[in-house]
Amino acid sequence: MTDDPSRRKVLKNGGVLAGTALLSGVTGGRAAQAAPRTAESSPVVELPSGRLRGSTEGGLAVFKGVPYAAPPVGALRWRPTRPHPGWQGTRDATAFGPSAPQPYREGGDQVLGTHGSPPFDEDCLTLNVWTPGTDAAKRPVMVWIHGGGFISGSGSMPGYSGETFSRDGDLVVVTINYRLGPLGYLYFGEDGAGGNFWLADQLAALRWVRDNIAAFGGDPDDITLAGQSGGALSVAALAGVRPKGRPLFRRAILQSPPLGLKIPTRGESLERTAAFLDILGARNVTELRAVPWPRLIAATFEMFGRTGRWGYWSTPFLPVLDGVTLDRDPADLLLGGAGADIDVLIGWTREEANFAFALSAPYAAATREQVIARARDTFGHRAEQAYSAYEEARPGARPVDVLMDLITDELFRMPAVELAERRAARGHPVWAYQFNLPTPAHGGQLAAAHCLELPFVFNNFDKWSQAPFLAGLNPRVRDGLASTMHTSWISFIRTGDPHHHRMPQWGRYDQEARTTMAFDSVTTAVGDLAGHWRRLHHPAGR
Repeated sequence: MTDDPSRRKVLKNGGVLAGTALLSGVTGGRAAQAAPRTAESSPVVELPSGRLRGSTEGGLAVFKGVPYAAPPVGALRWRPTRPHPGWQGTRDATAFGPSAPQPYREGGDQVLGTHGSPPFDEDCLTLNVWTPGTDAAKRPVMVWIHGGGFISGSGSMPGYSGETFSRDGDLVVVTINYRLGPLGYLYFGEDGAGGNFWLADQLAALRWVRDNIAAFGGDPDDITLAGQSGGALSVAALAGVRPKGRPLFRRAILQSPPLGLKIPTRGESLERTAAFLDILGARNVTELRAVPWPRLIAATFEMFGRTGRWGYWSTPFLPVLDGVTLDRDPADLLLGGAGADIDVLIGWTREEANFAFALSAPYAAATREQVIARARDTFGHRAEQAYSAYEEARPGARPVDVLMDLITDELFRMPAVELAERRAARGHPVWAYQFNLPTPAHGGQLAAAHCLELPFVFNNFDKWSQAPFLAGLNPRVRDGLASTMHTSWISFIRTGDPHHHRMPQWGRYDQEARTTMAFDSVTTAVGDLAGHWRRLHHPAGR
């Protein structure tokens, strides 16, 4: 654990012990009480595309595997998302659709376990809906976009089930699948059509929600778009879209957005595509369209080697600034135009980068000289000064610890703080948080790593039984903090304010107090929590 100077701030407005379980009520709006339940065992909804029959699970009406776009197969591989043609009769919506093709290893990894499981198929553009009732209640809507380094994940993962949010908050919850890896992120520059097929999928899903969610008891004018990691970057990228002057969503939750990524230009993306073509022995996109998708996914492993750099989080596939679907850095889209009026909740975990580096034997052998050389990419001639600052903040730090803290700040925390600063300067609403609770798993090496807040936000630890990084957490502390966070997210979705009466006052982030909620065994509101590091990274600023 780091001895971050920001942790030594005095408690503001007291604190909330994580061991103190909270009620699930929220301030403002309708109370999150038991909602009316769907009476029939097989709920049915009528949509313009056809009739759907779902199921009743735990008192909620649930619709799974609902197609929101045409299957992107054959000639539609690496094409912009097309409308779904609809269906005749009643379509069964009781089983999840296939997940997007992605790398998969039986047994998973040492941190999350698995993150997206078979079956996989290119015909994957489906979504899932949880609702207390298919009535005219016009409930607030939460749409969840999963992360996964742009190569993995699924809206059907048990941990992303909409059950808890729907039941506890009287919400309609939607999770989506979208194209991943080479199928979603390769760029060919064809005929000015652009790239970012992942973004076109997500936009199609969001439009589907706006056009159809009323049939599921949801309010199309009260949508909160939420995501984590790559999914949070997606939320920012979608913020600039306002068809016919009507925003596609009202609020945004960005959990650990990697806003420090340098989004490649068209030329840089074409270089990555050329490397991928070389791996497959294909000359162009036409030949690549004939390659079975399992071979495309297998080539991802070699792409890690072709694109990886020492001391950087590996991302073999990335979005592209193609000038058609994305013409600016995603963070900029939350500062002006359509994104300016969106309520924003943004946060990060204290040791994000431990997720990727803490359990790596090669990085454990990193030297001081190697890390200082890497720090020069960020700090230039101040690299040794920065190294010393990080080293002093973590007593007994090894070079790899300094590297992890540097990457956490560079990729996640500082860009998120900067976005909060810039929104606050313009008077746009933004709330900030930092997740501090460390996990004892793997001897505490992971600390408060990337993704650790997810089961707390969803408050559904029973759905994360496959995740090794949760081992050893004190159940009382775990469940109390989960209740605090889950209720805050519900409050934000329902009212636009994450504060609720059983926690310290969570004020908007502004350029005076810079209030940031620190979620830990004791939850506290801290003033300018990241100030020391903000000034280190931006010495000319405040």
